[in-house]
Amino acid sequence: MEQRLSGEIAVVTGSGQGIGKAVALRLAREGADVAVADINPNTAEQTAQEIRAIKRLSLAYRIDVADISQIQPMVDSVVGEFGRIDVLVNVAGVAQTEPFIELAEEGWDRVIDTNLKGTAFCIRSVGEQMIKQVPDEVKAAGRADRSFGKIVSFSSISGRRGRAMQPAYAASKAGIISITQSAALAFAPYNINVNAVCPGVIPTAMWEQIDLDRSRISGLRPGESMKSFIEQIPLKRAGSPEDVAGVVAFLCSSDSDYMTGQTLNVDGGFEME
Repeated sequence: MEQRLSGEIAVVTGSGQGIGKAVALRLAREGADVAVADINPNTAEQTAQEIRAIKRLSLAYRIDVADISQIQPMVDSVVGEFGRIDVLVNVAGVAQTEPFIELAEEGWDRVIDTNLKGTAFCIRSVGEQMIKQVPDEVKAAGRADRSFGKIVSFSSISGRRGRAMQPAYAASKAGIISITQSAALAFAPYNINVNAVCPGVIPTAMWEQIDLDRSRISGLRPGESMKSFIEQIPLKRAGSPEDVAGVVAFLCSSDSDYMTGQTLNVDGGFEME
């Protein structure tokens, strides 16, 4: 595999399992050393061990991004260990499936705090570190011919349109599209690229729970809800974590240096905008 990220230092939140783990491993295969940040220290360490097994440096960090007081200490620790941060991928997130009429404040706060607030403040803290790493002459010029940092956040196809049974989740993911655009404008003078991805149906533990919850609410058998989604996909299949990780790797590499403020659908054609 081409080493497009050779010598880069990446932080991937939510990388203890699922898509986040696939992203962390893909960036490592592309040559990056990876800080594995996850709320579960055991799965984070397992991912870090797998990265070290392919001869890249990796350390695990236990963090709940919903508690923003934990973010800056994590960033400081990564910089202390690795010296810098070149790439941030915000994967950490939670989903909640409930009819709009049953929306509760506690669930709303949990989803918004983790998905939207956590992502925004990770961008803020890591973005500040990336700015410190930009040469003074680039800061003075306000432009450069190469990137000085890559930030990729995870929205969702649920952020493209409303969801009657996932109002908080859809709102949080729509917000990530907006915060991506705002951050892209804020960091453009420093040539730090900020983009996002919208995964579709990716069979992971999160999607399995979504299917169970939707099936329970709608009176369907387990698996039927996910099957109905897949039938609407033009490519007629669910995606894999590796499908998404490949797009993220592109957005983290120099191949995407002239892209910022964009959100790419990785959904087999389910959404086309």
